[in-house]
Amino acid sequence: MDFANAGAIVMSITRMLARHSTVRHQTPPRDGGRGGFTLIELLIVVVIIGILAAIAIPKFQNTKGKANAAALKSDLRNLATAQEAYFFEHEVYTDDTNLLAYHTSPGVVLTIVEATASGWSAKATHPASFPLTCALFAGSVAVLAPATAEGIINCQ
Repeated sequence: MDFANAGAIVMSITRMLARHSTVRHQTPPRDGGRGGFTLIELLIVVVIIGILAAIAIPKFQNTKGKANAAALKSDLRNLATAQEAYFFEHEVYTDDTNLLAYHTSPGVVLTIVEATASGWSAKATHPASFPLTCALFAGSVAVLAPATAEGIINCQ
């Protein structure tokens, strides 16, 4: 292919595109004067929204995980307060959550592992934050992993 033929081809394509764009703008829109979006413009917007969603969704999942972990810790603190209130009245800790005046957060599964007159231990999990487990113990009972110190909530 020589440069003369290439130049002629480019010029003919340019004239064809110019003619096509002139014809396009001279015809009135079908809806009575209002312009609309082309299909390619709509596709570009959809792609941009998809990219933004792909960036935002993992960050949102991380936020939900932190909220579930906070719910576990909060419920264990509330359990500790309820156990001490029950102990004040009955001089013994209980493993029956129905006897305690508290409720867990939605989705939190709280289990009192041991409760005696000298102490108690409990663990909490949340299905959406699995495998996160938090534990707490008070008094002279066996250490419940992941808790390592009495009265301190620990999670793993």
